[in-house]
Amino acid sequence: MGTGVTLPRDPGVVLRAGLWMLGAVVSFSSMAVAGRAVSFELDTFEIMMYRSIVGFVIVIILARLTGHAATITTRSPGTHLIRNLCHFAGQNLWFYAITVIPLAQVFALEFTAPLWVLVLSPLILGERLTRTRALAAVIGFIGILIVARPSPETFSLGTLAAAAAAIGFAGSILMTKRLTRTESLTCILFWMTLVQIILGVLCAGVDGDIALPSLASAPWLILIGCAGLLAHFCLTTALSLAPATLITPVDFLRLPVIAIIGLLVYAEPVDAFVILGAMVIFGANYLNIWRETRKSA
Repeated sequence: MGTGVTLPRDPGVVLRAGLWMLGAVVSFSSMAVAGRAVSFELDTFEIMMYRSIVGFVIVIILARLTGHAATITTRSPGTHLIRNLCHFAGQNLWFYAITVIPLAQVFALEFTAPLWVLVLSPLILGERLTRTRALAAVIGFIGILIVARPSPETFSLGTLAAAAAAIGFAGSILMTKRLTRTESLTCILFWMTLVQIILGVLCAGVDGDIALPSLASAPWLILIGCAGLLAHFCLTTALSLAPATLITPVDFLRLPVIAIIGLLVYAEPVDAFVILGAMVIFGANYLNIWRETRKSA
């Protein structure tokens, strides 16, 4: 009896998809390390501004080289703006969180973004909230409680920022889904980087002082800009090659990888509750993906 899930028959395709997903894991992890490295010199708004400048230059160069510049349109300005406000808020909260709480805890809470997509998609995209999706959201919320363990002793602004960042990323995902109906990836990335340059300048300059990066910080900022774009490109490519049911477990490697980095580089202890909660959150995400792929097969 079949599983109901259509899998690639060529093992080479699955291997390539897994390698692309590993590229996303490395990119997300390196962005966290680089973000923490420059946080001692720049605030989150300045980091986002410089990251977006690097990203904008890369998008323009690649659009010219690949001939995709013609796909950049001025349609849907409102949707672009909402998408980039969500992403800008989420990314700033994420950069703040990685400086004040363990990296593994930030990544564990970031995994809740797909669950927020389930909860918000009926309101934004008009999609139906099925029993499976509702169950996944409840299980994911239990995972959040395990990771955060909210109490007067354990509550911190960093934990709240990481959890709120996931909501911002969810809003960005939902708006991106809407934009992909009419816009190319190049167009979405162009407006993402351009709008966030403007938002970064406005927010970083509100106090009348925008810090210039030092020579030591410049390479880290370039890494942040490159890693941010590369992570999403690797993820998109992997999903185009193989089903999400195969790719999602590879994405979960981000947690043990960043936990090891936190332990070796920053002497952050590995919290068993964070690992357990992340596994619960992953299980909730995987339950929904598995169910959706069975229905569509």
